[in-house]
Amino acid sequence: MSPVILSDSELRAYILGGRLGVEPLDPELVRENGVDLRIGGQYCLISGGARVVDVNVDSPAQLDGVYRCGEAEELVLAPSARYLLHTLEYIRVPPELMGFVELRSTFARLGFLMPPTIVDGGFEGQLTIEVATPPFPVKLRAGTRFLHVVFARLSSPAVRPYRGRYQGQRGVTLPKLPP
Repeated sequence: MSPVILSDSELRAYILGGRLGVEPLDPELVRENGVDLRIGGQYCLISGGARVVDVNVDSPAQLDGVYRCGEAEELVLAPSARYLLHTLEYIRVPPELMGFVELRSTFARLGFLMPPTIVDGGFEGQLTIEVATPPFPVKLRAGTRFLHVVFARLSSPAVRPYRGRYQGQRGVTLPKLPP
């Protein structure tokens, strides 16, 4: 069987059957060929700096100063900046599905950019995503539909579903470098 993108009726069946978890679930989030996800209230501005981060050696404590994080129901995103944001929804993906995460077209048309993001079969948690903002300030409110996830059925269930270091994450989760 080839991978197949799930329709709204298949997504509802997966959700109602408890195989795909989306919590809290607003039925309006299930769209023609995917599920819209809303922005949560935490954010981290990737502020950078001159220090070289060695991803093979550095500990998470050595990321101090690279991120400026906070929480807000309304956030004015700085122009031409990079942020980590998270979804309000906590999702559970069964091993026979995976998800392609994209910006909703309204935000892409505003000039937001997001690197390709995949949700692996077996993943559970809120999503942390990176976005680059347009060259003008934009106000976002927690609860705004921001992302669209297209779920595809794999040709066979993953033998080794995701059990990585980001399993169960809530809120914005910074990179987890080696201890």
